[in-house]
Amino acid sequence: MTLREFRLPDLGEGLTESDIVAWRIAEGESVELNQIIAEVETAKALVELPSPYSGVVAALHARAGQTVNVGDPLVTFAVTPSAAGEALEEDAPQPNLVGYGARPEHAGHPVRRARRGLPSRPVSDTAPVARVAHERPRSTPPVRHLARQLGIDLTSIAGTGPGGLITRDDVAAVANRIVDAGPVTRIPIRGVRKHTAAAMVASAFTAPHVTVFHTIDATAALELASRLTAASPGVKISLLAIVSRAVCLTLARHPELNSRWEEASQEIVHYGYVNLGIAAATDRGLVVPNVKDAAALGLTALAGALAELTAEARAGKASPERLTGGTFTITNIGVFGVEAGTPILNPGEAGILALGAAQRRPWEFQGEIALRQVMTLSLSFDHRVVDGAQGSRFLAELGAMLERADEAELAGEPR
Repeated sequence: MTLREFRLPDLGEGLTESDIVAWRIAEGESVELNQIIAEVETAKALVELPSPYSGVVAALHARAGQTVNVGDPLVTFAVTPSAAGEALEEDAPQPNLVGYGARPEHAGHPVRRARRGLPSRPVSDTAPVARVAHERPRSTPPVRHLARQLGIDLTSIAGTGPGGLITRDDVAAVANRIVDAGPVTRIPIRGVRKHTAAAMVASAFTAPHVTVFHTIDATAALELASRLTAASPGVKISLLAIVSRAVCLTLARHPELNSRWEEASQEIVHYGYVNLGIAAATDRGLVVPNVKDAAALGLTALAGALAELTAEARAGKASPERLTGGTFTITNIGVFGVEAGTPILNPGEAGILALGAAQRRPWEFQGEIALRQVMTLSLSFDHRVVDGAQGSRFLAELGAMLERADEAELAGEPR
């Protein structure tokens, strides 16, 4: 028997870490080639890892719930030469999993340069740098000022910055522990939630957001959805599907909303297709899978694609392909009873539409006041790509299309 180590492979999309959700194997258990050995969660999706060997599990190097970096050891297998063939030579390379990218050249932590006689040591993500006794705490003037404001003694803090430098985060962590004197619950920020937070911060502080609002009479659109659903057993045509079809039609006349700002080339890129993203709230956080080439689908096909998309997302089974490449996004905040909002752009997109809740209100209809189903559309756009007039015209045209809810226009086959 020969021991072979399996390291976390590169799962693509530039992701550098994954969380171990569950092991499907145990130490001492026999496994077959390509048998699923673990389920891991990346910032994009849940992924099942197949075994690269047939053999016996000699050791598991991570526990469920642990975050593992690409290149870190996952499993050691005891493999028989007959089962592995030439791959068991001592100088054989680490096997790559098909479709998971190249193996990193090396793993491990960088080494910090020694400071004034202190020995070099590996940089750890969790272990703070201890200071030599009686050494003055290293920090910047703003950090010292913050510590004085909060009444925190810097000599009690082990800095996590370069060379043991005490950072604002170090001071804030101590302050939080003081505030958290009573019962608190701490939830690790991992996986989808970690990725979403980083993406939203990047979007909010990169693209200048503008949001415009338009309240419409959605009664005809809701009636059309009910009528088409009743006429097509087994197919549910939702208001979201009606709006999605209307968005695709309106984007064809307003391509600036179906674009992106490209900083490197200093160009605005107009897409010749619509990959329609649908924001989905899941137990793992917010994800935005998209329907590829949605404008090429008729209303019934689009409704089916949306249902499939949201089901996959909520089950945590959306593939990386589904979660990337979107060109315009819809978020349905109305399902939570919310009337309007200011949605943040999905990074790399120029527009996002929020659908508010449809509510019965007194509304002018055919020259009289009647109770109608009224809803608010909220459109956020990247002001580098879309100016106010363009965004307003898009929203007004979309609203008019939904108000008239013409079956031939919305439910007809795409041209």
